[in-house]
Amino acid sequence: MMSQTDKWFLALGAANAGAAVALGAIGAHALKDRLSPKMMSVYHTGSQYHLYHALGLMLVGVVALQLPESGLTQWSGWLMLTGTALFSGSLYLLAITGKGWLGAVTPVGGLSLISAWILLAAGVLQV
Repeated sequence: MMSQTDKWFLALGAANAGAAVALGAIGAHALKDRLSPKMMSVYHTGSQYHLYHALGLMLVGVVALQLPESGLTQWSGWLMLTGTALFSGSLYLLAITGKGWLGAVTPVGGLSLISAWILLAAGVLQV
């Protein structure tokens, strides 16, 4: 039986995957003539990592389904969601606005993503 947390991670992962595809398409079509090549590359990186971690969030949901008692797996999911918002979100905004201070947010998101993957591995090995 699927818990509410499992459902949330799977649903949020799927929603994030859809958003990543939509934002990638916006970047490829609507922004390609408005952004410099450097900022287009920044935007593209945000889009790639957004999609990767949307799939990762769905993986967390599947693993959480198999390991319902693993607090590490649940922490992994929340960190992955937060990290995606901070990492990809800051890159999207940096590319569109050119506000350099947003680049300071990106590493915090990256550390959250790294931590999420480590916690997922630890949660699986804990069993």
